Amino acid sequence: MPGRVEQYLLDRIKAEGTIHVTLIDPEEVSVDQAMQIAIHSEASGTAAIMLGGSTFASQEHLDNVVKGIKGAVKLPVILFPNNITGLTRYADAVLFMSLLNSIDPYFIMGAQILGAPLIRKYGIEAIPMGYIIVGEGGTAAVVGKAIPIPYNKPKIAAAHALAANYLGMRFTYLEGGSGATNPVPPEMIQITKKVTNGPLFVGGGIRTKEQAAIAAAAGADVIVTGNVVESEGSEQKVANIIQGIKKAKK
Repeated sequence: MPGRVEQYLLDRIKAEGTIHVTLIDPEEVSVDQAMQIAIHSEASGTAAIMLGGSTFASQEHLDNVVKGIKGAVKLPVILFPNNITGLTRYADAVLFMSLLNSIDPYFIMGAQILGAPLIRKYGIEAIPMGYIIVGEGGTAAVVGKAIPIPYNKPKIAAAHALAANYLGMRFTYLEGGSGATNPVPPEMIQITKKVTNGPLFVGGGIRTKEQAAIAAAAGADVIVTGNVVESEGSEQKVANIIQGIKKAKK
């Protein structure tokens, strides 16, 4: 049975076709900056705020960022942790991810075993997800010891996603890496979407409304952008990306 945040995402996807989620790296922003990004993103039509990064952020700072955002907007705050240090009791939900193409068992199941008791203790909603790093992979691939799936091998990405579905993971994430030169190609999105039952997240390298429109048209259910929200003029950039998503779904 889906939890409250998962059901909210499913309802938004059903109503809109493809939704946008804003990713904030707590290590890169102050509490005030995170609050402003969240306020601008909510005004632009983003569906939720995701919090996470590929490197370490202090626990106290993460707690304060989440509390600040929740005090500023009504959107759900979803954790996107790279390790157990990315957990906080103040969030609404956590993407409970297995990094499927890591060569280190810690990122496939070890961190999850360590984090599960904390998630239960904190009462955070866990959303099961198969996480697949593709293309350049960026810092996420280095930290997670993943072998990124080349963009010209979409069937391999789809096979990973299918395995995740068979293992009971209700969401799938194709991750091109923070600051990737190119976004996940539409063919990879299309082929992966065909074999997944649940929502497909796509992130990495999406900077324009045209790129967002292509991803949405290819079958992405959730488009995640992070770097653009930390740059100058982020409010307009987020609005443009959401505009591109809506245009693709008309």
